[in-house]
This record gives sequence, C-alpha cells and structure tokens, in this order.
Amino acid sequence: MKKQLLYILLTCFAALAIQFAAFAQANTDTTKKEEPAKKWYEYISIRGYAQVRYNRLLETNPDLKCEQCDKSWGDGGGFFVRRLRLIIFGQVHKQVYFYIQPDFGSAASSTGLNFGQIRDAYFDIGVDKNNEFRFRIGQSKVPFGFENLQSSQNRLALDRNDALNSALSNERDIGIFFYWAPKKIRERFSMLVKDGYKGSGDYGVFGIGIYNGQVANKPELNKEPHMVARLTYPFVIGSQIIEPSIQGYFGKYVMAADQLSSGVKTNNSLNYLDQRAALSLVLYPRPFGIQAEYNIGQGPEFNNTTDSIDTKNLTGGYITLNYMAKIGKQFIYPFARAQYYQGGKKHEKDARSYTVHEYEFGIEWQPVKNFEFVAMYTISDRRFEDFSKQDNKQSGSLLRLQAQLNF
Repeated sequence: MKKQLLYILLTCFAALAIQFAAFAQANTDTTKKEEPAKKWYEYISIRGYAQVRYNRLLETNPDLKCEQCDKSWGDGGGFFVRRLRLIIFGQVHKQVYFYIQPDFGSAASSTGLNFGQIRDAYFDIGVDKNNEFRFRIGQSKVPFGFENLQSSQNRLALDRNDALNSALSNERDIGIFFYWAPKKIRERFSMLVKDGYKGSGDYGVFGIGIYNGQVANKPELNKEPHMVARLTYPFVIGSQIIEPSIQGYFGKYVMAADQLSSGVKTNNSLNYLDQRAALSLVLYPRPFGIQAEYNIGQGPEFNNTTDSIDTKNLTGGYITLNYMAKIGKQFIYPFARAQYYQGGKKHEKDARSYTVHEYEFGIEWQPVKNFEFVAMYTISDRRFEDFSKQDNKQSGSLLRLQAQLNF
C-alpha cells in the first residue's frame, strides 16, 4: 500500500512538473518589451512574532509539568521566552514561493533555553497560473489536525492539545506534500486568518504527502517514509463558516538511542507502528465559535507493567468554545477548552505514557494588531510515566500569562 501511494504521488509530481514547464513556456512572450529585472531583495519580505510567558501565578503543584507544552511549567520555571520567530518569505516567481522560519526561543531542555533552530524551510511550486495545484518541498507542517496547522501566533490556548499534537513534535517534518484548493477557497483561507477568525492558514482543500516520520530537525532512521492525507472544506452557511476535516497518517517510528533509558525493554528493530486518524470540526467565531478534534490510533508507549516500550492504542481530543468581540479596532476573545488524552508520546523519553484531563479558561486581548495579551487559568490532572519515573501522577492548577509582539 505504501509503495502504491508513493508511486502515485511521484507520478503526479512528474506529470504536473511537465505541465508546469509547458505553462511557463506558453506564457513567455518574447515580443513584449522586457521590464527591468527586480533586485533580489525586492522579492523578499520579513515578519515575525515573539512570546514571553509567566506560569507561576496561583500555582498549586510545582511538580505538575508539561514537557511538550511549555518547559517553564512548574519548579524551576520563571519568565520564559516561549517563541521568537523571524519569518523570511517571498514569491520569487509567479509559481515559486519560499518560506524560512527560524525560532530563537527553542528549548533543548528545561535548563537549556533560547537556542536558534529551523522550524520551516520549504518552497512551493505552483503548477497552474493560480497556484491551485502546488507542491511543497522541504521542512514544513505535516497536514494532520486543524490546531496543529494553526499558527501559534493566532491560536487562543497557549499550547496545543496533547491528543493530536503528540502525533508530531513541533508539528513539522521534512518531505514532499501536494496541495489543491480552488482560488476562491484559497482566498477564504487567507481571510480567516487576516480578519481575526483564528484560521489555520492555507493547507489546501486536499493534501497528501510523504515525510521522514522522525519529526522536525531529526534524521531519518529507516527507509520507510510516513504517508499523510487530509481533506477539509470551509463552507459558508448564512453568516457562519463551518470547516469539517478528516485526516490520517501511517508509518513506522524508530526509537532513537538517546530517547531510551538504560534498562528499558524494546523490540529488536526499534521500529514501532505509528498510525492515526482524526476528525476536526470548526465553527469560526462570528461571533460564537467552536473548535473540536478527536483522534485514534496506535503508537509506541511505555508499559510500566513490563518495563518495555510496546505498540499500544491511543485516543483523545479536545473542544474549545470561543467568542470574538470587536470594540473599535480592539479584539477580545474569551475562550474555554477541555481536553483528554490516553496514550504515548513517541518523541519523549521511553515513549512516555500519558493520561491527561485538563480544563482551561482564558481571554485574549488585542488592543492593536502588533500586541496581544493572554491570561489563562489551567486545571490539570496528568499521569506521565517512563522507566525512571513510574507511578507519576500530578494534579494542580496555575494562572498563565503571555505577552505577544507581532511585527
């Protein structure tokens, strides 16, 4: 099945590349007077954002942590640069676009902060004049889950949900992805972000791709790429916009040596089945909004009964309720979210085992487009276990604050 999908994708790539070449040739008019060539820097734009957090107010349990969410949770935390992104992008040709996004707020560990690291580095090749058919090549977000695709610059909750985000650390990997969306829908995707409706951005109505499967900034460790596919559509119904989605991926994840505790048991190959399917439903806040997702699947997970990493079932999702109020040029977004996850996190130590029940209540205030402030109260109950830390269940609550600069 994998080989068939890979063959289909590569065949489509070759066919559309031929079409792209023919289109480019047909649109070369040698009779027209040539305009002066643009300087290289005229094709390039720069933007970005920065987030600074404090998570220790009203904290009831300093041992309550969330490694994937925010390394400044709990004991040892303080003021924290969560993200510092500088985005360099440009349409260097009518059908060629590039996007590079380093993050200078990356945390290698709870004690190693503010490292520079590539988040995105890709280019898009449009096949037709409206770029309705395009290929994305490089390191980028994998099209699995609405909230995973939603930029942290736009998202209401301070961190992504555990259930779907556990599929992809940092939401990204290196690969080739094919996207299709009509011009009208591409404009709608753009509007849902630009006009403050907290959209996910343009990842096509249909997307399919192959990628390494070891997550971003990690080398591939087997010869079998992961496969992913997603179908979504933002319907306009009266004054509302509703976007349902279905997506899934499958592959084999390799537990790297630096992820394993001494003494933990594994299978001989270190390869584990890694597959998921998810449903998403978004009612954009006009003015009331709902965002809900749920996924099921299988993946590596630590088993404290046998001190081993096994392939086990996983399940979980979340629902977010929100409201958008516009007062003059100011935006205010009150929101509430509940989430649940039962399963492993393949990219953490020993594919750490989790059970998560969490409730969040917050408000985002955007007085001007260049500044946002979020206050969010979190009530959390988390079991997270690996070989060295078993029977570890922590509960508590905390008030979290974030200031964000957009430029």
